[in-house]
Amino acid sequence: MPLHVPPAPAPALRSVLAALGSPTAVHEAHTPALRALQGPMTAELPLPVHVLDRLHISGLTAGGRPPRTRLTGWRFLIRSGDRYVAAADTRLTPDGWAFSHFFEGPYVAATERALRQAESLGKNYQPRLLSVPELYMLTLWLHGSVGADASAGLPAAADLLVPLAPAPPGIAAYRPHPVSELLPVLTHRLTPTAPPVPPSVAAPAA
Repeated sequence: MPLHVPPAPAPALRSVLAALGSPTAVHEAHTPALRALQGPMTAELPLPVHVLDRLHISGLTAGGRPPRTRLTGWRFLIRSGDRYVAAADTRLTPDGWAFSHFFEGPYVAATERALRQAESLGKNYQPRLLSVPELYMLTLWLHGSVGADASAGLPAAADLLVPLAPAPPGIAAYRPHPVSELLPVLTHRLTPTAPPVPPSVAAPAA
């Protein structure tokens, strides 16, 4: 089933398109692949980027409250021809959404792979990105409420999280996990005396 990609704020998209059209912005980016391109580029697959940090995840251990997330930006994949070569991040400023930076690297290909995988799951989802900075971890967050405001909302227990590669040691990349299963593991990872990762979320042995 197709994913229901949420519409990005118009100013965020305009800022990315303006940056793509600026030779200065493109050539000053730390993205060799982007600088080397000669043909047209498009900004596609806008994904809201939510962050879950130690402060917000601690609610799981305090009465079982759902974790809170905060929206930090919108990310667009940059396509050239038949492939995605980079990504563009935007951020919220006092004057509204603005272009932040271009980047390339493993998370670009990992995001594309996870999105293609999610399309084959047989259920409708709204795709988002969920970052856990203290674990150097990024996941594709598949939200079950496809019509929800993409800038808000909490991870529901039945939502899926798909760790992107490179994933933290002991957590399998590209394996979908219900929020109710993976978030407690992340909570333990963020505590000084973290117990072993349950086999259900651990990466398979080599």
